[in-house]
Amino acid sequence: QVRLVESGGGLVQDGDSLRLSCADSGHTFSSVAMGWFRQAPGKEREFVASVSVGGGITYYADSVKGRFTISRDNAKNTVYLQMNSLKPGDTAVYYCAARVYGSSYSDPRAYDYWGRGTQVTVSS
Repeated sequence: QVRLVESGGGLVQDGDSLRLSCADSGHTFSSVAMGWFRQAPGKEREFVASVSVGGGITYYADSVKGRFTISRDNAKNTVYLQMNSLKPGDTAVYYCAARVYGSSYSDPRAYDYWGRGTQVTVSS
């Protein structure tokens, strides 16, 4: 079973950095792919980044490529999202998710377990 808890969100200014963490208290973290999604008010949940089981393969949305970095530490059952050069358009609730069976790294419907989210607000 997978239980995900995000942390690290907050209020920052345009250009600042934040690192989000997502800890899995279950026992299968090292065997599942992980992803980060975000949802802004009035908008659909959108893909941000994903990382493979071993951490060697990553994917990013075009809007965050070059600014965000996803990584994982299987020894700590934790996935991270380092966010640099934040913009007001990055303001959203950020969710981590675990993909056990799905094949699409960017479709939220392919993910089986979700955290409750952490708010990131970037002021101009």
